[in-house]
Amino acid sequence: MTVHGERAVIPAASRTEAAEVLKHFTDGYTDAYRRLDPALVDRVETGALAEIGRADLAVQRAATPGGNPGYPALVLDDARFTIPKMAGWPKFFVADTHSNRDGNRWLVVFIRSGAGKPWKAAYLSLLADGKVPAFATDADGYAQAVPARDADGLAAAPGALSGAYADYLRTGKGPVFADGPATSGLRADRAPLARTPNFWTEFIDTPDEAPGFPSPALRTKDGGALVFVTAHHREKRTMAQGVTPTVSDARTKALLTGDLKTAVTFTRVSESAVQVPASGRAVFLNRIESLTAARGE
Repeated sequence: MTVHGERAVIPAASRTEAAEVLKHFTDGYTDAYRRLDPALVDRVETGALAEIGRADLAVQRAATPGGNPGYPALVLDDARFTIPKMAGWPKFFVADTHSNRDGNRWLVVFIRSGAGKPWKAAYLSLLADGKVPAFATDADGYAQAVPARDADGLAAAPGALSGAYADYLRTGKGPVFADGPATSGLRADRAPLARTPNFWTEFIDTPDEAPGFPSPALRTKDGGALVFVTAHHREKRTMAQGVTPTVSDARTKALLTGDLKTAVTFTRVSESAVQVPASGRAVFLNRIESLTAARGE
């Protein structure tokens, strides 16, 4: 009997397959960081995580053109796989792991965009041990994926979060998000940069969604959901008359293109784990933001 993954509600992956996917990712990640080749990132990563990885390797390769063969292998063990039953594409699962890098739990979201396509890591979130939400599971231990446009029983639909976040950062208003470092705190950090004696800043926050940046979501035992979200953030600094822009940060220097005369635009990507309740406001459990490009004008 043939099972059609685009129609049948089936586990996104077997637990054996999930373990193999995790091992393939750590091997590919280690290889890319030893060879410092940005092109290798796309073998095992996608979406925001791949953008960050390519920029990381470009920066490191600029400093160490010959590669870094002594780079310590990434080890993700004590893996707890949360695999939803779902129909259609993309399919995803979450690996909750112990890392040899720090004391946090590393949650890696793996996505497969279609039949015959490889599994790739799309999101990474770092949560303290004991802070990973408890996922709702059925009698067989499989989780429940929440469709992107499904707001049933949630304060917001997973697919709407990126747009709501961009709107909030622009206006400071909206019913979706609670105050915190990634919301009110980020706006407070930006405020002093809006206009200074030497430059003024324009912030442009862009929402992202499928197919390039899906927002996978899993139902939690408390009736809410854990949603993984991407957004892009651009910051254009235009200098006052007579002021020449300068760049001192090593990462920015390595990623800088264009001709630095009167302005510089920084492009950053953020990937976040957001806890969306059944009612009330959503909370960022983890947010990773990284500079991926800079352009002088």
